[in-house]
Order: sequence, then C-alpha cells, then structure tokens
Amino acid sequence: MNAAPAVTNLLRVENLEVVYNDVVLVLKGLSLAVREGEITALLGANGAGKSTTLKAISGLLLSENGEVTAGSVVYDERPIHGMLPERIVRQGVFQVMEGRRIFVDITVEENLRCGAHTRPRSEFAESLEKVYDYFPRLKERRKQLAGYMSGGEQQMLAIGRAVMARPRLLLLDEPSLGLAPLLVEEIFEIVTRINKNEGVTVLLVEQNARAALSVSGQGYIMENGRIVMEGAAKNLLDNPDVQEFYLGMGHGGSKKSYRDVKHYRRRKRWLG
Repeated sequence: MNAAPAVTNLLRVENLEVVYNDVVLVLKGLSLAVREGEITALLGANGAGKSTTLKAISGLLLSENGEVTAGSVVYDERPIHGMLPERIVRQGVFQVMEGRRIFVDITVEENLRCGAHTRPRSEFAESLEKVYDYFPRLKERRKQLAGYMSGGEQQMLAIGRAVMARPRLLLLDEPSLGLAPLLVEEIFEIVTRINKNEGVTVLLVEQNARAALSVSGQGYIMENGRIVMEGAAKNLLDNPDVQEFYLGMGHGGSKKSYRDVKHYRRRKRWLG
C-alpha cells in the first residue's frame, strides 16, 4: 500500500506580531501555514488583521509605518520578513492589493507589461497570451485606458498583472470587494484555474466566506489579530459557528442577522 504524499508548506507564518506606529499591536502571535499547490483562505471581519498579515508576508508594512516585532515569515524554508518588497517579488511572491490598485492612466496592455518587469523579456508574449486566455475581456480592451473599465474588469486586470509576474505564491486581498455575485463567481473560477493550470499557490484573504471556502483546501478564521479557528475548508463550511457568523445562517439553517448572535459568548469560547 502506497503512503500518502507528504504535505509541503510553501509558506509558514509563525507567532507573528505586528505593530503600527510603535504603539498599535495589530497581529498578536498569529500562526498559519499555506500548503504548496493549494488555495488557502484567510477569513475575518473588517479590522481583524487580514490585510496586515498579507503585507507582513509581502514586505509592504514599512510603507505604512508597520513592522514585525516578533515571530517569523518563512517562505520556501527561508525567512523573508526582513526582506525588501522588491526582493520578495523576485522570490516569487506577488500580492494583489485590496481595491485593485491598477494604473488608471495607461492602457490594459501597458498595465500587464508592468506586471512582467521582474521577468525576462523573452517570456512576455507567452505570458500575455496566457493572461488573455484566462481573461478574454482584457484582450478585447487591451488598448483601452484602464481607468475606464468596470470594477470587475479592473479586478481581472489586477489578477492578470500578477499572472504576468509568474508567481509561485499569489496573495489575493479581498478580490470580491464591491463586485456583483456573478462576477465574484467568475473571478473565483478563474483563480481556481490559475491555481490548477499554473501550479500557483494562493493565499486568499476574504470576507466572503462562502465563496472563499468553496475554492479552498484549507481555511483560517481571524478575530482581533489572532487565528480563532482553522481546518479543512469543507469542515469550516459545515461548522455551525462559521455558518452563524460568516454565512448568516442559524443552527436550523435559517437566515440570522449579526444582531441576533450573542457575539461575546461565542467569541469567548473561540478565544478560550
């Protein structure tokens, strides 16, 4: 009988603490692992520390007066939490920021060219065709100024620009933000294809728990700078606490508002 293949963690965040402006403690001993070749979801409400976690991984804390004060970020068995962002990108880690952050005054294709600046020029044409295969709408609008595109198209462009960098680890920050449900479904389907076809490992930060867990293998839930729950994505989707807090469902399957949930009692149980 053949043994199951060993699980390899491409990324480990170990007991991480992050402080802003020397006084505000945002991450409080956070630990998580991202399996190579899989999509891992990091869920939580606004202000839980999800985006700070991604910035600690990608080296973008310094631009916001934040710093890692304890713990470590280990990527491919090497610590990267002291590296400059451009070095981390060259190691194969690329973050798609919340709010898309595309260059609005240049064309779609020029935006994609910016994503490829760390790669050899010989790869550009092949990478461009790959992005257009995933996102046909970007090909239709390749000569259009990016600022005139819809929100969904801009999100596609932001992810396409990341694909141009040929990342090994893709950090996605709230890709569903402000998008209609059908567009969210389309974008998550494309992210799944990129994960499978390109072998790109994905850490997906989301408030849309159902969408994120439906495409993920593993999931983590954050509150107040800490991980309060983790496990296989399917188990989290079936968990009554997750259903109550993040899917708006009561234990009997009925819709339930946040006001109807006894936050303090349940949070105390999670953190205890």
